[in-house]
Amino acid sequence: MDRISVESSSLASVGYEPDTSKLEVEFNTGEVYQYSGVPTNVYDGLMAAPSKGKYFDRYVKKAGYEYDHVS
Repeated sequence: MDRISVESSSLASVGYEPDTSKLEVEFNTGEVYQYSGVPTNVYDGLMAAPSKGKYFDRYVKKAGYEYDHVS
């Protein structure tokens, strides 16, 4: 999945596949996770958020989406 670099103290890049509703996040540590069932509006909100780390924590991580540790 292609990811876009983002300005964040915790996230390095973010990718999204609308057909499968998968969100892929690379953290500044180099770890990559894929989250399933994430609606497009949550991805759009993440990309527009002034604090991507806070938005991710609140609307993705704490929202309870299933995830896989990719690398």
